[in-house]
Amino acid sequence: MKHLKLFIQLTRLNKPTGYMLLFWPCLWGLTLVYDFDNEIYTYGKYIVLFLLGSILMRSAGCIVNDIVDIKFDKKVERTKNRPIASGKIPISLASAYVIILCSIALIVLINFNYLTILLGMASMPLAFAYPLMKRFTYWPQLFLGITFNYGLVLGWTSIQENISLLPLLFYFGAIFWTLGYDTIYGYQDIKDDEIIGVKSTSIKFKNSPKKFLSLCYFLFFLTLVLTGILMELNYIYFIFLIFIAIYLFYFQITNLKVDRPENCIKIFKSNNFLGLLIFLNLIMGKLI
Repeated sequence: MKHLKLFIQLTRLNKPTGYMLLFWPCLWGLTLVYDFDNEIYTYGKYIVLFLLGSILMRSAGCIVNDIVDIKFDKKVERTKNRPIASGKIPISLASAYVIILCSIALIVLINFNYLTILLGMASMPLAFAYPLMKRFTYWPQLFLGITFNYGLVLGWTSIQENISLLPLLFYFGAIFWTLGYDTIYGYQDIKDDEIIGVKSTSIKFKNSPKKFLSLCYFLFFLTLVLTGILMELNYIYFIFLIFIAIYLFYFQITNLKVDRPENCIKIFKSNNFLGLLIFLNLIMGKLI
């Protein structure tokens, strides 16, 4: 039981926000392209597969992140007690976990069509290169956005074996969503990060965080509008976008206090609910 608890801490399975933020774009892409006049079994099957894939790849990504950042994690108050940083789990065992998780994820991936399998395999380098970005650039959150929202394209190609402008437009906007919420997440550790030399958009825009977040969320909101227009979704979709805009700009940005870590993590976690809202809006926009 002790080792199971360490494994859960290592993979962050006790913190579902992370894998849900990876899952929502997959579900958006799938919902956007799916023809609900057909039987619902395939849609439900792919939801389960994408959820499993999100949990597995996020878990593997967390372990790789902890292995790469072991020296940094030891110096940060919030991360110093993580299983690898604290020495509770050796790197060799953690590496074995990564191989096992990725192998299971591959089994999940081969249930999709050929194009989706190829694109899924191509995303692996992105997933494991992210932890290194904070050493070289102030934009690791942008790289995370490119990686975390890749599933939106996979959701689209799982049904339609081609890539058009529409999923790429939505993908582009979702990158800015991640850029925003992960910048908020980064404010938890900004003092420690500046001391140890880690780079982030949280540090780069520490003097004007709300202006930067407003730009990110505006671009994301704009792509939601354009997606609805191009897909010819019904009026309910556009009415509901007003509530999403209020949630983005009023709740998140207005209530953000970057000098209070507990506030930052609360705002960050609220994006899980936002992902659900966008999914429900796509459903209503297509079905009602």
